[in-house]
Amino acid sequence: MNNGKRSFISRFYEYQKERFPFIGHFFLIGMFTFSAVAFSLISRGKQEFINPVIFFAGVIVNVGLFYLVRVFDEHKDAEDDALYRKTLPVPRGLVSLTELRNTGIVSFMIIVLVQVLVIPEMLWIFAIIIGYLLLMGKEFFVAAWLKERQLLYITSHMFIIPLVDIFSSGLDWLMDDGIPPATLTLFFIITYFNGLVLEFGRKLRAPSQEEPGVKTYSAVYGFKKAAISFLLLLAFTFVLAVYACILVSHGNSSFILLSVFLLFGLICTLLYIGNPLPKRAKLMEICSVLWTFILYLSLGGIPMLFKIFGT
Repeated sequence: MNNGKRSFISRFYEYQKERFPFIGHFFLIGMFTFSAVAFSLISRGKQEFINPVIFFAGVIVNVGLFYLVRVFDEHKDAEDDALYRKTLPVPRGLVSLTELRNTGIVSFMIIVLVQVLVIPEMLWIFAIIIGYLLLMGKEFFVAAWLKERQLLYITSHMFIIPLVDIFSSGLDWLMDDGIPPATLTLFFIITYFNGLVLEFGRKLRAPSQEEPGVKTYSAVYGFKKAAISFLLLLAFTFVLAVYACILVSHGNSSFILLSVFLLFGLICTLLYIGNPLPKRAKLMEICSVLWTFILYLSLGGIPMLFKIFGT
């Protein structure tokens, strides 16, 4: 089909299905936000959840923020995508960078308006996140140097996750004119390392899937070393998460749930190392996503639901 004759709405709908499915992201980011707020509330000894209007305003802002990250990534990766990933939406002409930039501007305006109207106290944290995002977009002004150092590249970019967590948890403590509990620092550290788990999990490939110019971790480090790194990050995040649960007295349920999925991660990793088939590489990605769900639910989501419903 000739993309030039299709409406932008039609083309953008197809784009978001491929690169940023809004419905799925709204659910995932909503859960992410709920757990951050819940962990803050539990750490401060609060029994009731925050005002739903404030919560949903925070979710809208976070969805908009992560969409801006997607738009920035499309721009900074445009040259490599045009050379090596021609099937992606921008290289194949589904949407243009200019069109995506305009959607980013609209997204920015919406989330600023939501904050001005509902949560103006959060604007200063939002400004810090946007400042960091702008630096990421420019690759901290050392793009060539960073691209030659894959590990430093990803660890520097991953700080956006705890920054968004500071914003999310602030929907509780900052909007309540409170002081952030000390345990939140551990929560931010956990989410940083979990971001690395998710990043490694989605960039492990079977040897037959590797493409020239595409820097997967299995290509850069070899599939065995990359898989072991994934497992070590998973295990380290597990230890931190269990410690966090102990600090806020979550009990045994979170430990059991986390342990089951740590075992699942171990099995997936051993299967992948034993024979890195495409299906097993995909299983590693699925494992990292499931682990993220379970981690956030264990840290804040499930304990908060128990408190809300009094069970």
